[in-house]
Amino acid sequence: MANETVLYDYWRSSASYRVRIALNLVGESYRSVPIDLLAKAHRAPEHLGRNPQGLVPVLDIDGERLTQSLAIIEYLAETRKRAGFLPADPLGRQRVRALSYAVAMEIHPVCNLGVVAHVMASASDGELARRTWMQKFIGEGLAAFERMLDHLSTGTFCHGDDPSMADICLVPQVYNARRWEVDLCHCPRIVAIDQRCAEIDAFARAHPDQAKH
Repeated sequence: MANETVLYDYWRSSASYRVRIALNLVGESYRSVPIDLLAKAHRAPEHLGRNPQGLVPVLDIDGERLTQSLAIIEYLAETRKRAGFLPADPLGRQRVRALSYAVAMEIHPVCNLGVVAHVMASASDGELARRTWMQKFIGEGLAAFERMLDHLSTGTFCHGDDPSMADICLVPQVYNARRWEVDLCHCPRIVAIDQRCAEIDAFARAHPDQAKH
């Protein structure tokens, strides 16, 4: 189908989860094509032809092929009316980007599949090493994010009273935190925002439990 929107994703991928949320928020219909990371489908020639980095998500939209979740979200913000992912003012945009990058460029890369697999391979007890690693880096990263939310611009969501790119990044990271039993008792703002997002249909439909193939 010409110009069909197709998302190549993996149900537990944080980056894919972000893009599913964003697509749902703008009301973009799409077809999902699963790329099984555990089966190393992302390293197969077919997927490397879509993305030489061998990563998900990849989004075919508007006759183009896009990669990198935050770049995709910003594309949707620029091309879909009333997306609202980024504030209208420069300082607001800077803050939302800083919050988003704190997750996507600081916490997530340290905890992605390739890094953690290397950590496990270097340890005598790989499973214990993985859990300890995840709890340390996700826990420390979210604790810093919680402090970043101590700001006059924080509202019912990360920035103001509507979901932004920051919330789109935060929710998948909270999902991962709970998966690895990270203690969130010192992150009340994060927990409250995550709960508000869970009550929004676009976020709920993007949840890994709904996206699992």
